[in-house]
Amino acid sequence: MRLLVVGKLSGQMSVAVKMVMDTGAKVSHVEGCQQALDALRKGQGADLLMVDYELDIAGLIASCDLEHIHITVVACGVNPDPRKAAQAITAGAKEFIPLPPDAELIAAVLAAVADDQRPLVTQDPAMQQVLKLADQVAASDASILITGESGVGKEVMARYLHEKSKRAQKPFISVNCAAIPDNLLESELFGHEKGAFTGAMARRIGKFEEADGGTLLLDEISEMDARLQAKLLRALQERVIDRVGGAKPVPVNIRVLATSNRNLSIAVKEGTFREDLLYRLNVINLALPPLRERPADIMALSEFFAKKYSEANGIALKPLSNEARRRLQAHNWPGNVRELENAMHRAVLLSSGSEIDAEAIRLPDGKPLNIEAPIGLDYVGRAAQAAESAARTFVGSTVAQVEQVLILDTLSHCLGNRTHAANILGISIRTLRNKLKEYSDAGVPVPAPQSGANAA
Repeated sequence: MRLLVVGKLSGQMSVAVKMVMDTGAKVSHVEGCQQALDALRKGQGADLLMVDYELDIAGLIASCDLEHIHITVVACGVNPDPRKAAQAITAGAKEFIPLPPDAELIAAVLAAVADDQRPLVTQDPAMQQVLKLADQVAASDASILITGESGVGKEVMARYLHEKSKRAQKPFISVNCAAIPDNLLESELFGHEKGAFTGAMARRIGKFEEADGGTLLLDEISEMDARLQAKLLRALQERVIDRVGGAKPVPVNIRVLATSNRNLSIAVKEGTFREDLLYRLNVINLALPPLRERPADIMALSEFFAKKYSEANGIALKPLSNEARRRLQAHNWPGNVRELENAMHRAVLLSSGSEIDAEAIRLPDGKPLNIEAPIGLDYVGRAAQAAESAARTFVGSTVAQVEQVLILDTLSHCLGNRTHAANILGISIRTLRNKLKEYSDAGVPVPAPQSGANAA
């Protein structure tokens, strides 16, 4: 995490900064609000501002909002005046840290307001296969497209790739393409010069330059406007960007990762996504399976989240009851890991006994989880439905025909990535290539390779 401290660095503030650095955060410092705004404009980025509550916090937040700089602020102060602390919160600060500092309080506040410590927790073989491929390519500078349903952990995988890369000591910058209006996204990504448009009061460095030397994650890339897609393609091909209103191109040295919960091959066919950009982004595809397809991860993640939120709320860690485990395993988890995390957070808070029992695990509407599902019924029912569907689909087909459908469907799911498809199918890349040549020679359409050296 990158922390920008705003205020005079003396006495108790210095002690607090040292404690923050002990948590692993990268700290920079300025004395006033204008200097903080200048630093943010220049791309000296931060994930969090810690501001002396004697300064004009309301003015700093308003200036950031005016220039579309979105950043979390916490206030701090020596011998805190409750009135001033309340004013800081009213002005927009998320938390207040009293000084002299308490190391545990500082660590808890930083964890709560800037949660970038999200380890990749997995035990399931389906996810282990993806992790194996991620480990193979993490050290390279290849662009990687991470696909999967909403809530499945795409950004967590992106952070994992960054931390395993040779750029790990440089910034990891994430931009949610779906959350920023099209008319602002260009400036957010590429920056702008003073006077480039109404409200551009000074030069602003964009996320491409802010990520210099590190990794830029383009989250939900499928939502990007077609005009911006063309500008992004140029940046990826030539490693230069143009600031809005700029007179000359600016070189950039970054690795680009992208995520999507949509099938971009379909988006290409629909004309909403550029095919050449897909090729450029999809050097490697990491397709994350939904939680319902990695059952061993359900318990591993449940226990991880139970521990996380017990510690965060100062509650003694409790084991999951057998019935709670059965219901967790039986639920379909349409919201994937995000839904499970929220459910376990509620369960930690609602549990009143010596265990986290089934009644404490509730859906967002307050209803208990799978209360009507007998043990294993959900899995058994889904398995029976799948078997019946498969039987109807493949009855009368030869083994070779079924094998062909399985291989081509898996390859399409992997957006043409031969290596990933072979891993999922449990066969060698040589066997897969031989099968695809056999199908192609027989006139069967085969998805085109889109995955670098191992795609052919």
